[in-house]
Amino acid sequence: MTEKEYGEIVKKTSENSPHPKNIIKAFLFGGSVCCFGEVLKFIYSSYTAMNEDEVKAAISVTLIVITAILTGIGVFDKIAKHAGAGTVVPITGFANSIVSPAIEFNAEGRILGTGAKMFNIAGPVIVYGCGAAAFYGFIVYLFSL
Repeated sequence: MTEKEYGEIVKKTSENSPHPKNIIKAFLFGGSVCCFGEVLKFIYSSYTAMNEDEVKAAISVTLIVITAILTGIGVFDKIAKHAGAGTVVPITGFANSIVSPAIEFNAEGRILGTGAKMFNIAGPVIVYGCGAAAFYGFIVYLFSL
């Protein structure tokens, strides 16, 4: 089978996705997550004695915990089915990318299942993110001499 023939088979069997509809859903869901973050910011700023840095940390932790719980009980996947790319808002997408493999490979044990597979997706992001941060910090340090 040639590449062209394979491409034609894929084209015939693939379902066309409604791009405008998906874009609107992603925008609305991602925007809703961000608006919820702003609501949390208002609540934490107004009703607690936290300073600005503590409020930012509390918002992140709250969004991570909510996403982890929703992923654990199977609700986040149902939301993601409709919201599409809107679920990839960095904090919720990151939490989901850690919890999902941990649940999926839990049967293989705590170390070789949950522990080993938990960072399959998030691991490279963490490694390259830290590496890029260190490189950027080194460049900034060199220019500040």
